[in-house]
Amino acid sequence: MAYFEWGPDLEIDHGQIDADHRQLVGLVNELHTATSQGQGQAVVAGVMVRLITYTQQHFSREEQLMESSAFPALMGHCKKHKQIIAELMALAEKQEAGSITVASQLSSLMRDWLSLHIRRSDRELVAFLKTKKLASQGPRPVRKVPLR
Repeated sequence: MAYFEWGPDLEIDHGQIDADHRQLVGLVNELHTATSQGQGQAVVAGVMVRLITYTQQHFSREEQLMESSAFPALMGHCKKHKQIIAELMALAEKQEAGSITVASQLSSLMRDWLSLHIRRSDRELVAFLKTKKLASQGPRPVRKVPLR
């Protein structure tokens, strides 16, 4: 059993956003596996760089989607993105300073944050996009039922 299990409750769009999230979950699991095998210190720097880089790329894609669709909660969502990047950078600094607890802190931070962010904030975006799509399709024709 993986440390961070991907499940249907985390699926957002069956597309790029889900692919990004799966990649991030994979990195969290890679780090946790290494940590459980006593190799956390040996791999944390490399995973940290990949995690920060991929997280930033994902946020950029997600924010472009929000901006292009005029998502009303864009600013609040971006603020949450900036907060997690700041936390990741702080952990990177701790790791560079020689902290031996960064690997476990990083895996639990990302598991908890991703889990909540996907289930709450990203679901808000998806709900908005669905509503917008339905609104752009116009009203549906009323089906007349014959009277007997």
